[in-house]
Amino acid sequence: MHKQRIYIDTSVIGGCFDEEFAEWSNLLFDEFKKGNKIAVISDTTIKEIEEASVQIQKKLWEIPSEFLEILRKTEDIEELTNYYITNNAISQKHTADATHIAFATIFHVNVLVSWNFKHIVNLRRISLYNSVNLQYNYPILEIRTQREVLEND
Repeated sequence: MHKQRIYIDTSVIGGCFDEEFAEWSNLLFDEFKKGNKIAVISDTTIKEIEEASVQIQKKLWEIPSEFLEILRKTEDIEELTNYYITNNAISQKHTADATHIAFATIFHVNVLVSWNFKHIVNLRRISLYNSVNLQYNYPILEIRTQREVLEND
């Protein structure tokens, strides 16, 4: 059976320690640790968590390496990130968020999950990201919260 590849941004990891989001973030982490789903992160995620608390840094590495896929930035990632910015899907101030979207798109994950409602899990922005994706011949990207991904499991 094909396991879902789920791109997680830093908010998912931090969410494990946030009262509002802990239940769903930890349930998703349990799925990763059991190997029911594959966690996909990028070197951008790693750079962001290096600036976070030790608690958050340790949480990521609880996922066994065989269920954790780490993506490296390519020229295509940078190009698509710039397309999001030049097409006003997101401002240059939030390049890291656009980079997460580009990674998830280019590496064909099943879904990107986040708790970032302002710049990522936002209906207007999702439409803009996918409009850019279609314009430049990239696939549509599913963007959801952890709760939506786990709801029927």
